[in-house]
Amino acid sequence: MLSPGTKAPDFTSTACVGLEKGKEFKDIKLADYKGQWVVFYTYPKDFTFVCPTEIVEFDKKAKDFADRDAVVLGGSTDNEFSHLAWRKDHADLKKINTPLLHVGPKFAADYGLLQPQAGVALRATYIIDPDGVVRYAAANDLSVGRNVDEVLRVLDGLQTGELCACGWQKGEETLSAQLKKAS
Repeated sequence: MLSPGTKAPDFTSTACVGLEKGKEFKDIKLADYKGQWVVFYTYPKDFTFVCPTEIVEFDKKAKDFADRDAVVLGGSTDNEFSHLAWRKDHADLKKINTPLLHVGPKFAADYGLLQPQAGVALRATYIIDPDGVVRYAAANDLSVGRNVDEVLRVLDGLQTGELCACGWQKGEETLSAQLKKAS
């Protein structure tokens, strides 16, 4: 996996962006989001059980991310046609607006996203800052979904530019502010 502080490699990927005939797919590049925060998450496979719970939760919180000038992109090593078929088949996924990218072999290798034993995408999350630098990287075991509220909390903390304690929440005083008061 990429480490925080490293430059995020650019990528171009075909994504499933909707269900409307003729408008199902779009090529997406990381460079398209220069100057914005990008929350990029991957999940192991389409047509599984834990993955749609995360996709739906990220989509439900898309406005919260947008309010923070962040775009949300999801994806797996399944291709855009698999993403489309799954979205058509799964009632909850029919309604999402978040693009689901095809994480091809080079993309997966550049980001260190393959789970070695299963050969599928890790359940990984990256937060990339407006300058294209990875500021957060995390991965869960394939069997455990991530907490989207925690991703929002970390994004809030990163956007303060300050030191933020464990459990810090947006609106609370940062450690940097407390240190300034003490001196």
